[in-house]
Amino acid sequence: MSAAERWDAIVVGSGIGGLVCAAYLAVAGKRVLVAEQGGVAGGNSHVFRRRRAYEFDVGVHYLGDCGPDGLLPAILNGLGLRGRLRYREMNPDGFDRIVIPGATLDMPADWETYRKRLHEACPGDAAGIDTFLAVVSGLGAERRDAIVAAEDIPMAELARHAPQSVAWGRRTLAELFTHCALSTRARTLLAAQSPNYGMAPDEATVALHATVTDHYVRGAYYPEGGGQTLAAGLLEVIRAHGGALRTYSTVSRITVEGGRARGVELADGSRAVAPVVVSNADYRRTMLGLVGEERLPRRLAAKTRDARMALPWAAVYVALDVDNEQHANLWWYRGDDIERFYRDLRAAGDGTGAAGGEADFLFASFASGKDPVTPRICPPGHSNFQLMTLCPPGFERWGVTAGPADGEKYRRNPAYRAEKARLTEAVLNAAEEALGPFRDHITHLETATPLTHERYTRSTGGTPFGMAHWGSAGARPDTATFVEGLYVAGANTRYGNGITGSAVSGIACAGQILGRRLMHEVHGGATLGDAAVLPRRRPGWDPLDASRGDDGPLAS
Repeated sequence: MSAAERWDAIVVGSGIGGLVCAAYLAVAGKRVLVAEQGGVAGGNSHVFRRRRAYEFDVGVHYLGDCGPDGLLPAILNGLGLRGRLRYREMNPDGFDRIVIPGATLDMPADWETYRKRLHEACPGDAAGIDTFLAVVSGLGAERRDAIVAAEDIPMAELARHAPQSVAWGRRTLAELFTHCALSTRARTLLAAQSPNYGMAPDEATVALHATVTDHYVRGAYYPEGGGQTLAAGLLEVIRAHGGALRTYSTVSRITVEGGRARGVELADGSRAVAPVVVSNADYRRTMLGLVGEERLPRRLAAKTRDARMALPWAAVYVALDVDNEQHANLWWYRGDDIERFYRDLRAAGDGTGAAGGEADFLFASFASGKDPVTPRICPPGHSNFQLMTLCPPGFERWGVTAGPADGEKYRRNPAYRAEKARLTEAVLNAAEEALGPFRDHITHLETATPLTHERYTRSTGGTPFGMAHWGSAGARPDTATFVEGLYVAGANTRYGNGITGSAVSGIACAGQILGRRLMHEVHGGATLGDAAVLPRRRPGWDPLDASRGDDGPLAS
């Protein structure tokens, strides 16, 4: 990168939130630079390949609400990507299978069927389940309506237009459980998918749980070709409209002068100048590090420094030389008390409980069952799947006191290697309890820990879910900041986490910069990008290659 490149906007980080924001700024005529510290764009949507036979998704396990009226398709179609990205629908009668001792529940894409199945599993909780689902379904719809609305609801009219949001939005899921007088079993079944946002019922808000549940009840999907197709499509838009991606470009400082953003400085000493900077990086690292804690208002610095992150995942990537014929996601629990499960996790993290032992929770995602038509995922007759479990917060159990983003060298640490091996064995044992024996057919096995996640994404604590507590439970920053011209996007914002939440944050951020209700426009059918300028995809087009950085000098 040359010493002083000039752009209309610079986006720090290439997760889906940053790429969506960059793409909408680009189609609006802005010259946009995306600076990514790693070698491939996509953040948690990126993939990696092994043995020239398998492609593993890092974070795209399934997407919700991708039907004709869906949020994510509207966002991508609005950029001119209609037809270039396709979504394979999972079984609407059971895209998730929840298994706890003595009960199995197949999650349907229908509220009424969901209610009936919960009644069958917990007949003594029928009345409480009805109350719970009325709140959650109503609040989920209100939140989605607010995203696509033409304007914000005036505060004086909130109670009339969004009654469940007013009554329950900021209260915790545990409070709603108590209000509904639900049994431990009912609470566990209802919160079984809470690892989708990495928070226990006593810290997750009802609004967060309702948003995620409503998202998937509208239908569960998997992007044909894997998660990398999302980033690759967005980069096609950015490049076609004059923007660029520069990989291996670590931003060390966001330049702030006279109370406004002026550009960025990079670790190699070079600079890029722009009147708008959007950070898709971890919020705590953005504000405390890239902007500088000394520049923050005192209260903002304190609550950002003290923010508690959502829980991190560990993932075991598995390939088999047989087809295991699995399609639905599996949510498996050893016990039937999910609140105790989270208490034990937190106790292990703060040193008051035991770390190690058996894996008490498992999420299994079967890429080869969701997308059998993409040969990169695995050879015919083979299986490709992930086994994931939540980990206690903190890095002490891994034999280190800091994370790789702060310079910790951990990969050859004997304590780390021992704990990684122990966790891998515990996860495989749990998986064989849930799925039956498969070890004799393993052709590839690889484990990623929270430290792995932090190394690649620089997310504090290695969580993909952002902050669980920022000043107060449920509070998260908007995309605008106290610095003029500086914005944030991604999993730490008030728009939520996951692929769609991050994408919504990106279009909301671009809308704030441009002064437009972009989500309302594209959900109504507007196409703002010019599909005619997008490149023709040749036979063998590879989304991973398309997500690598641009070579050569960039125009100033």
